[in-house]
Amino acid sequence: MKPEPINKELVKFLQILGVDTRFVSIVGAHIFINNQRFSRFSNKRQETFIRKFPNYSINRSKIFQKICTRASRVLANVLKPGEKIFIYNNDKCSKFILDVIMEPYTRKYGIKLFYGNSIEDVQEFDINTIALPLTLDNEVQSILGNILNGEKIEVFSSKNKYDTENNVNLIYPLMNIPGSWIGSWLEKLDYEYKYTINDSYAVDLMEFFEGFIPDVRENMLKSALYVVNECVYDV
Repeated sequence: MKPEPINKELVKFLQILGVDTRFVSIVGAHIFINNQRFSRFSNKRQETFIRKFPNYSINRSKIFQKICTRASRVLANVLKPGEKIFIYNNDKCSKFILDVIMEPYTRKYGIKLFYGNSIEDVQEFDINTIALPLTLDNEVQSILGNILNGEKIEVFSSKNKYDTENNVNLIYPLMNIPGSWIGSWLEKLDYEYKYTINDSYAVDLMEFFEGFIPDVRENMLKSALYVVNECVYDV
């Protein structure tokens, strides 16, 4: 599916108000503030905007701003100006999350977002980059699962950045984001999207460590990357 047309009148009006639209997400009839300071979307400007566009809602979630800050550290290093990005819409919740996080980059970098259900859709639109919803929790759970099962440690996002079979790049905008942040953000929205974390021994162990070790997910990922990239050993 081709990208939905941007409401140019709305974007232009925000810019006239002094809002930096590179730091807000415009999805459907909703505007999400990605960075309160950089967007300059003050309460006074919001009042003026709502008078012009009364059917739009504006969300100022602090947890969402934290999510966007972490996502930007990944996207700033992997996106190219004008690039076509494909998002699978098989999972409604994951599609929504990626859509909201990446929409501002249509103005920051001029990227174009496309949607579909299969790799055939990617090839139809001649797209060479796919955004996948892998989170920090997903990666750490996999690492813990490998350890508990006595298997070789693998870091999925560090090894699989290019799909040679289909000739596409793979990017992971949610790679630095804990699933609990995403769940907390979605719970406060009046939408039907529900974000769930798979139940497993690895999840239980991670939650146990979290009670004693700050940033346990980030530290475990760093250690796994060190083992994978720096250490060579035989068992």
